[in-house]
Amino acid sequence: MSDIEIRQEGRAGRITLNRPKALNALTYEMCLEIEAALDAWRGNDAVALVLIDAAGDRAFCAGGDIAVMYETGTKGDYTYGQKFWRDEYRMNAKIAEYPKPVVSLLQGFTMGGGVGVGCHGSHRVVGETAQVAMPECGIGLVPDVGGSGLLAHAPGRLGVYLGTTGRRMGPGDAIYAGFADHFVPQADWPALSAELVETGDAGAVQRAATSAPQGDLPAMQAEVDRLFAPRTLAGIITALQADGSDFATDTLKRLGRGSPLAIACAIEMQNRLGPNSSIRDALTLEFRFTHRAPEHSDFLEGIRATIIDKDKSPKWRHDGLTNVPAEDVARMLAPLGKDGLKLEEELT
Repeated sequence: MSDIEIRQEGRAGRITLNRPKALNALTYEMCLEIEAALDAWRGNDAVALVLIDAAGDRAFCAGGDIAVMYETGTKGDYTYGQKFWRDEYRMNAKIAEYPKPVVSLLQGFTMGGGVGVGCHGSHRVVGETAQVAMPECGIGLVPDVGGSGLLAHAPGRLGVYLGTTGRRMGPGDAIYAGFADHFVPQADWPALSAELVETGDAGAVQRAATSAPQGDLPAMQAEVDRLFAPRTLAGIITALQADGSDFATDTLKRLGRGSPLAIACAIEMQNRLGPNSSIRDALTLEFRFTHRAPEHSDFLEGIRATIIDKDKSPKWRHDGLTNVPAEDVARMLAPLGKDGLKLEEELT
């Protein structure tokens, strides 16, 4: 059984992630196959739209398959990870800029690399089990795959909050924060998919959509905007500690699980991107961090503690959330020169 099923059905180009036992985690080969399919269908008049879904009930895609990155990185080989991210980001940009409708059906966990595949299309559908998140700071990485751009477009300072805490969003919150467009009950997905295949009319998505369950974020917006107003990690921690509310206490606990360096960089990325940023702005900035990540960040240690040894006791480079020097953040996000992401030439 292939890890990904790519085929043309009726008027639709179909991509189905097919690693349900691995929560459809994205491999390097899957990234390349998605890109090749998008390239093939771009000029094919028989394909009116692209439909992306996933096998199983538990996840659309819970992230990238990072075991090989750990294996190579701990041996001092950083080129595999750099190549993975470079090619994955190019695929993410192609989805975001695709000239035809791209419909995605998002159930269960949609996180990290899954956001890169499922949350940049033109018609992003969530079902009742959707749990969308960017939890990268917990493994020493920053929100990437264009996710930093989605966060930058979220209302107020919500993107900073979601990107640093990794808080999960149900269907209503995913729509509110700008990670999805429509709620369609999952029982209706087979009929929706059949109509999309038969007609090639992406308008079927809106016709099938109903009101999403109420989420938590709208009621939290004012508190998030106030406490995440500072533009540095130290400033946010000071504000949260001084506040002492239940929300502040919960948020400090969530932040305490992540890499101080990654969180500080994620905040600075949000400061730089802003609501008018493009997918290319986001990917270019993300790649500055991820290109350096295996060698100069907490990434490998985060994977060790979370996925390899599973001791949940990472030894971060910085002792405490208020002790990340500004120059360390600047160094991780500095331009890469000739090693920078060159989407412009690679997307032509």
